[in-house]
Amino acid sequence: MYDPAGFWVSGISSGYRMSSRGNIIAVLVLSGVMLGLPLLLNNDYYLSVLIIIGLNTILALGLNLLMGYAGQISLGHAAFFGLGAYTSGILTTSYGVHPIPALVIALVFVGVVAIIVGVPSLRLRGYFLGMATLGFGVIVSILFKEMSFITQGPSGFRGIPELSAFGFVFDTDLKYYYLIWTCTIIILMISANIINSRIGRALRAIHTSEAAAGSLGVDIQAYKLAIFVLSALYASLAGSLYAHFIGFISPSSFGFHFSIVLVTMVVVGGMASIWGAIFGASVLTLLPEFLMVFEDYEIVVYGLILMLIMIFLPEGLTRGVIERIKGRLAR
Repeated sequence: MYDPAGFWVSGISSGYRMSSRGNIIAVLVLSGVMLGLPLLLNNDYYLSVLIIIGLNTILALGLNLLMGYAGQISLGHAAFFGLGAYTSGILTTSYGVHPIPALVIALVFVGVVAIIVGVPSLRLRGYFLGMATLGFGVIVSILFKEMSFITQGPSGFRGIPELSAFGFVFDTDLKYYYLIWTCTIIILMISANIINSRIGRALRAIHTSEAAAGSLGVDIQAYKLAIFVLSALYASLAGSLYAHFIGFISPSSFGFHFSIVLVTMVVVGGMASIWGAIFGASVLTLLPEFLMVFEDYEIVVYGLILMLIMIFLPEGLTRGVIERIKGRLAR
């Protein structure tokens, strides 16, 4: 049966042990690349794009755990991202709370909201669950716009202070870059540890067949709720970090469109692929930057590229490329 303490003990606190040598090597390579990459860049704009990629990777990792591994559709995940951003922004700006406690409070608040939303919603399946999460996202987006006495409405919330910890202020893009990618790599390690534990096996069993998983003693609802809350916490963390990096947030950043972009990141990178989350986040973040040269035809080209990816690499970029390389080597 499901053990609430076991979820965190087995999945997270077991020394962050990666289950395979390949994962460890991949994390070390990624860390080395991200550590040295700023040395090759001579522009703060490139750093800011890499920061956004890191934030989107955190979001995609959480959504991949929920959709790719547990098989639970979420079309309103941007709402948790926005709740984390607005909670941190409002607490630090309007009430003078230090950014770190504000970030923690945002995590707790979003976690409670995720439980309230998840308990009834996760009893639904398939498209019905998707519609329920979509409704939640729409409601939160409307609240961001209409509660102007707190959120400053459609015009956006300004004046969010820079993040600081123990007297150290992250007041440059380079400092924030290293903070974001440190958090991203830690989240990546936690996620890899979870999916390679008995928890990950239970999630995959639920994805394959809830009836079969239940017959084996898996507490289906408890596992689904736990991964739903964890995914929301990832989004809340990304939202808080985003708010303190940009210094300005508006409802348009957390609407239905961005929820769909997040789902697309997971699908393009590869469902049930932790490493695919990085590729999906990178592609969907960089693609609009490259397509700016097409001006009025940007959306058309954007859609065409995504369509081609889904037709020729339906497994996602990560699995699709790896499988084709293996196929060629096997000839």
